[in-house]
Amino acid sequence: SQAAKMKLKHNINPILLQFINFMILVYSFVTYIPWYIFSGSRQAIAKAKQVKAKPVNNKPGGAYRSVNSLHCLASVLYPGCDTLDKVFKYAKTKFKDKKLLGTREILKEEDEIQPSGKVFKKVILGKYTWLSYEDVYIKAVNFGNGLAVLGQQPKTNIAIFCETRAEWMIAAQACFMCNYQLVTLYATLGGPAIVHGLNETEVTTIITSKELMQTKLKEIVSQVPLLRHIITVDGKPTTWSEFPKGVIVHTMASVQAMGAKADTGNKQQARPVPSDIAVIMYTSGSTGVPKGVMISHCNIIAGITGMAERIPNLGEKDIYIGYLPLAHVLELSAELVCLSHGCRIGYSSPQTLADQSSKIKKGSKGDVTTLKPTLMAAVPEIMDRIYKNVMNKVNEMTSFQRNLFILAYNYKMEQISKGYTTPLCDSLIFRKVRMLLGGKIRILLCGGAPLSAATQRFMNICFCCPVGQGYGLTESAGAGTITEVWDYATGRVGAPLVCCEIKLMNWEEGGYYNTDKPYPRGEILIGGQNVTVGYYKNEVRTKKDFTVDENGQRWLHTGDIGEFHQDGCLKIIDRKKDLVKLQAGEYVSLGKVEAALKNLPLVDNICAYASSFHSYVIGFVVPNQKELAELARKKGFKGTWEEICNSPEMEKEVLKVLAEAAMAANLEKFEIPVKIRLSPDPWTPETGLVTDAFKLKRKELTAYYQMDIDRMYGKNVK
Repeated sequence: SQAAKMKLKHNINPILLQFINFMILVYSFVTYIPWYIFSGSRQAIAKAKQVKAKPVNNKPGGAYRSVNSLHCLASVLYPGCDTLDKVFKYAKTKFKDKKLLGTREILKEEDEIQPSGKVFKKVILGKYTWLSYEDVYIKAVNFGNGLAVLGQQPKTNIAIFCETRAEWMIAAQACFMCNYQLVTLYATLGGPAIVHGLNETEVTTIITSKELMQTKLKEIVSQVPLLRHIITVDGKPTTWSEFPKGVIVHTMASVQAMGAKADTGNKQQARPVPSDIAVIMYTSGSTGVPKGVMISHCNIIAGITGMAERIPNLGEKDIYIGYLPLAHVLELSAELVCLSHGCRIGYSSPQTLADQSSKIKKGSKGDVTTLKPTLMAAVPEIMDRIYKNVMNKVNEMTSFQRNLFILAYNYKMEQISKGYTTPLCDSLIFRKVRMLLGGKIRILLCGGAPLSAATQRFMNICFCCPVGQGYGLTESAGAGTITEVWDYATGRVGAPLVCCEIKLMNWEEGGYYNTDKPYPRGEILIGGQNVTVGYYKNEVRTKKDFTVDENGQRWLHTGDIGEFHQDGCLKIIDRKKDLVKLQAGEYVSLGKVEAALKNLPLVDNICAYASSFHSYVIGFVVPNQKELAELARKKGFKGTWEEICNSPEMEKEVLKVLAEAAMAANLEKFEIPVKIRLSPDPWTPETGLVTDAFKLKRKELTAYYQMDIDRMYGKNVK
């Protein structure tokens, strides 16, 4: 079984192991009856076995809908709240004095010199200070009015280029109220991509932070001729003479002060209607220049309506930690879900998230320890990192501690696969691991890329909470599917949300048909109110990716390949762009190869590559420094990190490890990489080789490693 494959290996004496297994059996038997009587898990087991979505008709390729919205798709969160400004006004009235947005104060900043001579900035942070719903509402109203004083007109574009923080959400709410179209750009986008987004949308005003203004914007501001106003969210920046004439720098506080004094008598006409554009979201895209996705008010509201339905008991007791880029649809949707349900949102960043994070001074507390969130969203890259860090710590334990952890881990995995809980293991063994994320997490939501079964199961076991895998695109306002909290199956993304329907379209070239047995397969098409308006100033691409059927239903062609299981849950099995035909005619799914090898302790990241002019697969690997250094030591290879990575001898050793893992994952012989390049430098969004969600940018990686590709394909492999 899949659970047996994911179990950890121990080295316990067989006789002792038999005794331990006997004790576990006795414990399970004794605790079963009270568990059965008092636990709510029986209902959860029953729910997990239920059908979650059904096709609306019996024709092949018929759309699947959630059983909770078979006859009518949901599109509105609260009656009459059909635009985002109305949703916030409703929430403000309902939760008036409740805490909404929290930020930690910086008590101290200091430079820490590393042994290598590099200087790292470290911070000591205080408690969270909170703004209530009413506070945020007033700040947003004033900011919106202040922007009007600066000349911002309804239905015109305004850009935000800023890290995830409370001011981002306040600025966004101001734009939603005044019907300004918010252009969002990732803070990690490269210069040319930022220039492209700002010039394509013809913005005259940009909202940013002091740091981004003095780094990224300073370099490119002269290439944005229409720019007139820069608003910094965090106080007065230092002025510099090299700023182009005609560009005025304001602080957010000064714009809010203008707005507070402004005459707002004729404000009523500016309110948005559901079909108005709320956001033009530039995707960092794994291919080509970023595209601006036009998302209307009704698109976002339908999307968050669908998402909220999958989170049970969502409400005022919940605390969400916001640290992913708000320019990413997953984070923006998650925060809007929280804002509309009375939850608190505490802001963080990847550098200050945990006690061990890079910017947190040793001995002081990271954001999760201080905030103790109940809800958290993460991209697989972050979950994979947590998984590897914990597993490395387990390997460093004494033999007794390690075997105890492994026994508890394997026991809990078996119990989870049957739908049972393990309160004793949770409190005695996994409590410490759980504290890494604050100790109170009740749901982890994962999206942005596929999550491996091993990492998902690890998070279930060690953090003692369900991991909701979601599937959605910027083009579907982030909504598509999310697994239900009691569904502990791995590798699937759940049933369609109540706001949309999903159908599978035949893809002949890849050999996927919606008549396939046992499961229908094909390209995933998403339909519903959450499907966006299209791409900004890109009619050709809009017509290619979006279609409208005879009933007026709008469909998004995702380019992803999926299959529907009998209970109506979707599994992503391939991607059209990831499929490469080798010289001999075999099709290789690059994503499948990467998924099989990515979780090896030796691998921090991997990109498989194949060419139709050759008969074998190659790969670029970012090795784990600790693991590769240890492998080099075992093989007697001495040298610097760069020398180890550039060594053909070490490439061969790593290839052996990859080949073993590939065979264990049942990859075909032609799918296993034959040659690799070890990269001494990690791939981060700043390098431009991965997106903000850490998805591989294949085009950029190919260009970056072109010389290595030529070398690896230079001569035939014997």
